[in-house]
Amino acid sequence: MANVIHAGVTASVTEFKRNPMGTMAAGNGAAVAVLNRNQPAFYCVPADEYEAMLNLIEDAELNAIADARSDSPEIAVSLDEL
Repeated sequence: MANVIHAGVTASVTEFKRNPMGTMAAGNGAAVAVLNRNQPAFYCVPADEYEAMLNLIEDAELNAIADARSDSPEIAVSLDEL
C-alpha cells in the first residue's frame, strides 16, 4: 500500500531510537517522518513548528466562531454605557 509522506526527511524506527536528536537535526527544523517497515509510523515535529501548527488551528477555530456570529444582530453601545 502506498502512503504519502508529509516530510522531506525520513528515518527508520531503529535509526530514530539510536539517535533521536541527530535524526531531528537532520530535519533542519522541519518535521521528520519515522518509518516502520517503510510505512510512516509517526512524525517528529520540532517545538517551534508544533507551536505554529497549534496557532494555525486556534486561528481557524476563532475564524469559525466569528463566521458563525457574523449574522447576529448588532447592538449599539456607547462608551459611557460600558
